[in-house]
Amino acid sequence: MTTNRDYYEILGVLRTATQDEIKSAFRKLARQFHPDVSKESDAEEKFKEINEAYSVISDQEKRARYDRYGRAGLGDMGGSQDYNVHFEDIFEELFGFGMGGGRSSSRRNTPHRGRDLQIAVTLSFEEAIFGVEKEIEFERDEICSHCHGNGAEPGSSVKTCPTCGGRGEVRQVRQTFIIQMVETVPCQTCQGRGQIIEKICHVCSGRGQERKKINKTVSIPAGVDNGMQIRLPAEGQVGSNGGPNGNLFIAVDVKPHEYFKRKGEDIILDLDINIAQAVLGADIMVPTVDAKEETLTIPAGTQPGKVFNMRGKGVPRIRQSGRGDQKVIVNVDIPKKLTSEQRELFEKLASTLGTTPRPQQKGFLDWLNETLGG
Repeated sequence: MTTNRDYYEILGVLRTATQDEIKSAFRKLARQFHPDVSKESDAEEKFKEINEAYSVISDQEKRARYDRYGRAGLGDMGGSQDYNVHFEDIFEELFGFGMGGGRSSSRRNTPHRGRDLQIAVTLSFEEAIFGVEKEIEFERDEICSHCHGNGAEPGSSVKTCPTCGGRGEVRQVRQTFIIQMVETVPCQTCQGRGQIIEKICHVCSGRGQERKKINKTVSIPAGVDNGMQIRLPAEGQVGSNGGPNGNLFIAVDVKPHEYFKRKGEDIILDLDINIAQAVLGADIMVPTVDAKEETLTIPAGTQPGKVFNMRGKGVPRIRQSGRGDQKVIVNVDIPKKLTSEQRELFEKLASTLGTTPRPQQKGFLDWLNETLGG
């Protein structure tokens, strides 16, 4: 194919482009317009045009002549119509195998890291705050203890597969739209093992790995929160071909507390006091997550929604020193039923207080959101 368009324009690069930039542009366009991939009606023509342009400006001598004289300077050195040129790595990216199969075989023997695993662990509110040693149980594949990973019964013979020569793969010819390609597929004789096993291991059925139940004691750090994950390195699935194990991730699920709530590193506690304590003030005992009560002084005239800060009584900071705070939100408990004596006292009090309602600029919820940060 001979094109009249500028080769640099076809590949979408500047005339000063480096070889790496030219190769990158070619790969991108080749993946887009290869006839075996593209749905466009003119994909074949575009693919040939791209290949022609690349065969010229990827070659230093051809590029120098083209830059100086244009297409006329190429003579018999014009654009190549051999569509296998420079394309082994492109086919591998497009179809997942090399044209000669060599790269695919080498990848099969490359060490691969094992898969990561994930389990969930449920903690009480206090366990999440202060940390705990937790027993966990999970399953993973490990090297078979019976055959030591070779998939054969001990004492039975293991021979190199005569079909694939121990590679575990065979090459097959496949005709595509414009070229003939050789693809690599798992050997059917040995099922991709590369070996013929006289007697398959009865424990792992020839896989070389067996499923095992694992029990471990895990240290849950103080301060973890609901939805966090703890990573245990190399406790996941076993790797292949000598590759490292994957990791185990523990997803934390924290049970809600009866009355404590958590907001970041702070503990929130809604506390009811009676109207006399709010009006006159009082020293009251307040529960904390430390399983003991602390004295909190309520000043006279405390309004509903007042927030008191108990410093250092919150959640321990992960990987840091110190703790958050416990915030106590005071609610005034209005009695629904009164004794005759209480009613008489309230009536006397009411006669001394004003009776005109006073509108507020901000409501209680607005003030509470501002105090706690939303």
